[in-house]
Amino acid sequence: MKKTWERRLEEAKKKHRPKLKDWSKDAFATRRTTDFEELSSAPSSCFIDRISCRSLSTQDFVERYERPCLPVIISDIPQEECWEGGKPGCWDSFAWLKDKVGERLFKVGEDDDGYKVKVKLRYFLRYLAQNTDDSPLYVFDSGSFEEDKVLMGTYAVPSYFPDDLFSLVGEKRRPPYKWFLLGPKRSGTCVHIDPLGTSAWNTVIRGRKRWVLFPPGTSKSVAKALDHIKKGEDDEAINYFVDFLPRLRQEMKRQQQQKHAESSSSSSSSSDEIPQMIEFTQYPGETVFVPGGWWHAVLNLDDSVAVTQNFCSSTNFLKVWKHTRSGRKKMACKWLRKLKTSHPALARQAEEANRADAFTMWSDLTEEEKRSKKKKKKEEEKKKVPGATAQPTSTVVPATIAKASTDASSSHSATSTSNSNERPSSKHDSHAKVARKEKKRKLAGQETAESAASSHIFEANIVSCNEEPKKKKKKKEATN
Repeated sequence: MKKTWERRLEEAKKKHRPKLKDWSKDAFATRRTTDFEELSSAPSSCFIDRISCRSLSTQDFVERYERPCLPVIISDIPQEECWEGGKPGCWDSFAWLKDKVGERLFKVGEDDDGYKVKVKLRYFLRYLAQNTDDSPLYVFDSGSFEEDKVLMGTYAVPSYFPDDLFSLVGEKRRPPYKWFLLGPKRSGTCVHIDPLGTSAWNTVIRGRKRWVLFPPGTSKSVAKALDHIKKGEDDEAINYFVDFLPRLRQEMKRQQQQKHAESSSSSSSSSDEIPQMIEFTQYPGETVFVPGGWWHAVLNLDDSVAVTQNFCSSTNFLKVWKHTRSGRKKMACKWLRKLKTSHPALARQAEEANRADAFTMWSDLTEEEKRSKKKKKKEEEKKKVPGATAQPTSTVVPATIAKASTDASSSHSATSTSNSNERPSSKHDSHAKVARKEKKRKLAGQETAESAASSHIFEANIVSCNEEPKKKKKKKEATN
């Protein structure tokens, strides 16, 4: 007979990926374990700085990395800023986590209707120690994390990220923005851009993570290696790092060699070579800064514990504003009102951007215009076919990092509704979300029809009940 934790995790897996029958079909934990372990010795790119917080001031960080929209790895923050969770025997200890929050339910995925799939942490820790899944379930929790004073009280936002402008709209209105991460090795997040143009930071307390980043301007087909996925292959983070990325890397290398050959035969010089992507390993105690607009994916090389947050600061405000005013129309109206009081200079920037782009805020639209926009949105959602995949295009060498620093303000809008810089690897893409919306719309329509029918029957019964005494009264009068 299976133990309780085994039954609970089997239920969670069925809800999260109901169509997947064999979670170990690619054998990354057995037959192909060497392919996975080779990532641990893979070199890191020399095109990203790794610097201690002891030698980096907040102003230097803004000028060297945040303003030019460049990623960076900052070490020693938990130790230097005295995180309780960063001390030995706390977050890095599964025994401590089991003792403190073992009975709490944490999110490990979503079902096909978008509902959270949760399990007790003590059950998950048993699964983490014994699973052989290719792409295991991953604790990626915001709700329970925010409510838990034990976890919330053991870390602090790093001093490099003091601004939190979305806080002006209130905790209930703002999008999710902070997550507690507990991932088994081989779990990870697929390639994505953080939503609403927000930037993010990610601090690891235990374990190592393998990262890949692509600068703004990189096409989706290149970042996701769509041209390098073979028929029948799964599209989880483990598949991306072990199989797809080497193929993409080889193709980029071939294109670079061809470019070199063409430039050497001409008078033009290409001595300043810029990387097409950045790869590196993040170690315990390190914090990764991911600027808005950068494609990125993450894979856990070890059983890991981390914390991450998305944010809007005065530096990236304009980019975030342009995404939010169209992506979260009603929230943007409240945000602008609050900014006028607390940050008038930023509010003026927002209004100037609206005028320059001829953008009309949701609160300034007429009722007819609002209805028209809602109708248009519904029609667009209907046109999207659930389960369809983006058509791959020919691989194009992505934009350079130098260009990324100047073109960051025009970077891709977010393709994911998740606000985390590290999103769990799953099958619930944008098409699945469209399917869920369509399903809910149809259910709502059925409920409305049923309600109307019930109301009609109820009214008819009332009329018949009222008419019955009248008929009897007339009959009696006729008899008399």
